Amino acid sequence: MDAAAQYSLEDDGAGGERLVLSGSYLISTIGFVDHELFALEGPLSSIDVSGIDEIDTTGAYIAVRLASENDAQLLCANPSVQRVLDAIDRTGHQADLSPQRIPVWKRVPVEMGQKVYRARSGIYGVVGFFGQILLGFASLIRSPSRFPMKPLVRQMELVGVAALPIIGLMSFLIGVVIAQQGAVQLEQFGAEALTVNLVGRITLRELGVLMTAIMVAGRSGSAFAAQIGTMKLTEEIDAMRTIGISPIEVLVIPRILACTFMMVLLGFYASMVAIVGGAVVGQLALGIPFFTFLERIQEVVPTYDLWVGLIKAPVFGLIVALAGCYHGMQVKGNSEEVGKRTTLAVVSAIFAVIVLDAFFAVFFTEVGWG
Repeated sequence: MDAAAQYSLEDDGAGGERLVLSGSYLISTIGFVDHELFALEGPLSSIDVSGIDEIDTTGAYIAVRLASENDAQLLCANPSVQRVLDAIDRTGHQADLSPQRIPVWKRVPVEMGQKVYRARSGIYGVVGFFGQILLGFASLIRSPSRFPMKPLVRQMELVGVAALPIIGLMSFLIGVVIAQQGAVQLEQFGAEALTVNLVGRITLRELGVLMTAIMVAGRSGSAFAAQIGTMKLTEEIDAMRTIGISPIEVLVIPRILACTFMMVLLGFYASMVAIVGGAVVGQLALGIPFFTFLERIQEVVPTYDLWVGLIKAPVFGLIVALAGCYHGMQVKGNSEEVGKRTTLAVVSAIFAVIVLDAFFAVFFTEVGWG
């Protein structure tokens, strides 16, 4: 068993104290005295380590640190101990360990350039991923028996049917808010009856589909990224490739088809529920009978407003599913990457949906569907 590390204080005859270390100063023995050594008070003129039998880097570090803090001289008569002390002493320095900070006028352009470069790489990745999906579709068309019908039905249930309650509640409340706030503003001009026009057109044309896409991105897009990312992390996707199963065909394509198709139904459903919410406000606050409100919707809302919403819905669904699956397939390294990619999937999907919605608004106005 290693001898215990020991120390003692002696008078050096000049008003100071000399610290004498003895025994074995190893990592297995130093724990008994290290706190006491650093708690010593009073100036130390020297530290005598001649009585140390064995020493390792831990013991040498403590001796060198004590000498440095007390500006004391190290006294050693043992050549092997001196070599360890010299090695530890050479590693000590007072250099600034913080990284050099680039000036702001250089740092900002560099950061912007890196972000642009990463954005370019991301666009290349999405285009390549979309190409893999097209190849997967072509493969399934050549071999229809391999089409993953059960996963498709399952994803349609998760994306569509399971989302009906939350999307219905959200849409109903949006219709209520639009009708109530619109009526307050139109009342100033004596045009409360135009609340029907406002609710009908804005829900069928814009908010019904847009808010549904945002809800699906937060609900299903994040689920796609987390599910596929976890499978990537646990090497399930690699195992699928090993046994000859294409992850694109089995995991990605069912989710994209389900989200694209169900967005049409969910968008129409959300618009209808929002109109019902507006009709409830019309009945309770404006004195417009419920069924009269609904009949008036058919008269004042052009048919092309409905088509505008139905055309945008599958595009938004495709964007949401593509973002979720793409970021899920990019997961690698550790579990933290799953959360990061899930967040990126939701943010990028919502951003792309809003940008496309602005494009559609200009496009449909130019073609006469304004």
